[in-house]
Amino acid sequence: MTREDDLRALLTSWSTPDAAQEALRAEYLAHLDAHAGASPDVLAKGGPPAHFTASCLVVDEARERVLLTLHRKVGRWLQFGGHIEPGDASVADAALREAVEESGLPAGALTLLPGLAQLDRHALGSGFRRCTEHLDLRWVAVAAAGADPVVSHESLDVAWWPVDALPPDTDASVLALAADATEVAFP
Repeated sequence: MTREDDLRALLTSWSTPDAAQEALRAEYLAHLDAHAGASPDVLAKGGPPAHFTASCLVVDEARERVLLTLHRKVGRWLQFGGHIEPGDASVADAALREAVEESGLPAGALTLLPGLAQLDRHALGSGFRRCTEHLDLRWVAVAAAGADPVVSHESLDVAWWPVDALPPDTDASVLALAADATEVAFP
């Protein structure tokens, strides 16, 4: 299965939680259709200026805190995420890899919950070169108790935040993702 096939299967099988997420799902599928078979592909960093990315919100086992990164380019607290790399077997694998790389947590300390949690389409600022827009696919992962994050080269800081006291400039989509991630029952 190609990465495009994985993405299509992921999007077509996802049960969206509301009309806004359903509209984004339809936009993502249309974008995938418009660029299917292109080289470089629509999942590649070198693909079209608007391309797919994968991200992951990390929560603690008690679901009381979320781990965020103060993103070096954006200058805001965000979930972990980024471009889908050629070595990623799936979009979900890319989300987990990004969480590990950017949080400094060992791979064994994170459990990726099954299924998409949220879609978010956002324009990018001038800190990004050829990318103009990310069509982000978001997951949630649970960190093992006692796992200590380490700041990576992509971040200015990494910190745990209480779900009810996230940074003041936190994007509305991240607030919604954090609220959803801490309210659902984990398998």
